[in-house]
Amino acid sequence: MDPLDELKEMTRRYFLARSGAAVIGTVGLAMLLNDQALGVEDRKDPFAPKKPHFKPRAKSVIFLNMTGAPSQPDLFDFKPELQKLDGQRIPDSAVEGLRLGPFTNKDSMTMFASPWSFKQYGQSGMTISELMPNLTEIVDDVTFIRSMHTNEINHVPAQLLLSTGSPRVGRPTMGSWVTYGLGSVCEDLPGFIVLTSGKSGRCGTTCWGSGFLPSVYQGVPFRSSGEPVLYLNNPPGMDPELRRKTLDAIKEINHGSLADLGDPEIATRIEAYEMAYKMQTSVPDTMDISKEPKHIQEMYGTEPGKSSFSNNCLLARRLVERGVRFVQIDHGGWDHHGGGDQNLMSGLPQRCKEVDQGSAALIKDLKQRGMLDDTLVIWGGEFGRQPMAQVKPTKEDAGRDHLRTAFTIWVAGGGMKRGAVVGKTDEFGLTTVESPIHVHDLQATILHCLGIDHTRLTYRFQGRDFRLTDVEGVVAEELLA
Repeated sequence: MDPLDELKEMTRRYFLARSGAAVIGTVGLAMLLNDQALGVEDRKDPFAPKKPHFKPRAKSVIFLNMTGAPSQPDLFDFKPELQKLDGQRIPDSAVEGLRLGPFTNKDSMTMFASPWSFKQYGQSGMTISELMPNLTEIVDDVTFIRSMHTNEINHVPAQLLLSTGSPRVGRPTMGSWVTYGLGSVCEDLPGFIVLTSGKSGRCGTTCWGSGFLPSVYQGVPFRSSGEPVLYLNNPPGMDPELRRKTLDAIKEINHGSLADLGDPEIATRIEAYEMAYKMQTSVPDTMDISKEPKHIQEMYGTEPGKSSFSNNCLLARRLVERGVRFVQIDHGGWDHHGGGDQNLMSGLPQRCKEVDQGSAALIKDLKQRGMLDDTLVIWGGEFGRQPMAQVKPTKEDAGRDHLRTAFTIWVAGGGMKRGAVVGKTDEFGLTTVESPIHVHDLQATILHCLGIDHTRLTYRFQGRDFRLTDVEGVVAEELLA
């Protein structure tokens, strides 16, 4: 190449690199200023603990996400009227104006009494189904929200709304918002960890993604059996010393790129490499539940080395004990329309058997360790189930279709009331008639318990400020202790 042409090419590359860096740097500056407005003090360490807006009630959250929508008429919201009128057509006035489930036959909407018995338990006199025998032991530590409602009638949009505040993909999930706003006090584990069991939810990884937030805030899936985190171990032939030297060299290159470009995803990459190195030591120890005393393992009903909801509940306690900010446990398989693998009569008892002991043990364990006061536990699905039968050839095959206007979630610890029922549904359980709480209200209340004003935790994306509760949501004061 001619020396003059070579000089021109070098100058062109230099101009493009510098002008590109200037543009990206401007974006980085805007993000930095936005973070400062939110109280995010240190972009070098995205998980550095950050000051809440006010004194928090809770330090950590454990979200027991029952994907598929548990049937509240068979578990938590007993309706004597259904017992009296079982098999009769529900009055047209009761369903007038309601958007019913996608499989509802409006010509044969017969009332379907729960096949399972209910009794009152605890000093609070909470009415619980026989399907949840272990839960009956902790009712005085739990608040049942019987007046939850949502906008969505189908699984994926409703799961997204519960997890991200929007029925459309691309928004950050609760765990991402929480770790973005508060950081983490744990230096050798991610701030947002996901554990899964049961049937996979249809929302998939989107329900623990970081959306438009930097990807460092997305949930990190851990496994309770096998290798805890995939691809975490060193490849064959690489010892820890060589691994450290390699990471140091990569870090130096990435820091140079970060200084030139200001791209926050480069900072994410640096943090990911370092966190992975720390996790090689911290994760095997944290995930080894066989180290727990025998009476604790028996209380949870764990089986070390296997994948189960009970194992995940014990792991969740171990994780928040080490400072992890947000733990999400997804347990699917609650979509009981009737017949086949969706059979209500066999499927619902099986799901309850899978989660009942672990859920109750988690609350007991947190309480006896003095951790329940500052750990917020949420149990529930994306919507509810109708009091009418989804007609099948026989009653044994009957199921329940989706219901968005009334469902039950329970919460415990972290500044919430204990031994209480908030909200009420009508005589059939179709609509809320007292203290209605929208999904956005629940999200606002969760953030409030963590010391976050949900209207101030925002992130500017594509020209406007976004938040978990979108443009709605109020703190449900009736839930707070």
